[in-house]
Amino acid sequence: MRYAWINEQTGHSVMRMCQVLGVSPSGFYAWRHRAPSARALDDARLLQRIEQLHEQTREAYGSERIWQALRQAGEACGRHRVRRLRCEHDIRTQRRRRYLRTRSTYQREPVAPNHLAWPFRSSACDRIWVADITYLPTQQGWLYLAVVLDMYSRRVVGWAMADRPQQELAGAALAMALAHRQPTNGTIHHSDQGVQYTCKAYRQQLAEAGLVASMSRKATPYDNAMMESFFSSLKQELTHHERFKTRDEARSKVFDYIEVFYNRQRLHSSLDYRSPAMFEQLDCVA
Repeated sequence: MRYAWINEQTGHSVMRMCQVLGVSPSGFYAWRHRAPSARALDDARLLQRIEQLHEQTREAYGSERIWQALRQAGEACGRHRVRRLRCEHDIRTQRRRRYLRTRSTYQREPVAPNHLAWPFRSSACDRIWVADITYLPTQQGWLYLAVVLDMYSRRVVGWAMADRPQQELAGAALAMALAHRQPTNGTIHHSDQGVQYTCKAYRQQLAEAGLVASMSRKATPYDNAMMESFFSSLKQELTHHERFKTRDEARSKVFDYIEVFYNRQRLHSSLDYRSPAMFEQLDCVA
């Protein structure tokens, strides 16, 4: 480490710096002309793989997820080695930001009871769906995103985007989920008490599909923690670091995030470091 520090300095003579650090100039020159060790060469190769993964995963993975991704790609390395290389080369995960949720408007329609309890678990695919709406900033104004997510696999099974947070937006996301999945009678559909989910049209859509409505308690976002977690990941890994000029640009990026990255590539610690698509595929095989 002392030789490496000396090699980086330009303002002092090598002789003087060696005297101050208590090393010999001949040792320094021998170190500088020595061929890199096999370990150093392998570190350089592994660092290149880490940097590629860091870029491919939108700078969202920490050391643990990067290590898991390397292992799944057939790379034999230790988690501490991955952490060391990331620290030495200042490879950092995008810093998370806190954000505030808006309060739902006053509702006259009666709400459904809360059928979920901590810890939130589902026994199989399409037994419990969670849903919510968030908003994304663009230079044209807000873009609203409605999502339906399967609790078992964490997969986004339905989504829709619009300029306004109306009931039709939530209904379109649910229609997409119903078109692509086969929920059984009695599947729980959990949401907050927003007007989009308490209105008669949406409740009728749920009833016709045989879904059982469940809703969070007022001012208790933790009752829908899985959706909160998804929106947090979306914003930390995409929208907080993008500046969308138009809603169409945001739509394209969100589509890519959900269908290409999140559902098919992003590793989830709760799924034993598998993507939702991979987890469902392995579950079907089992």
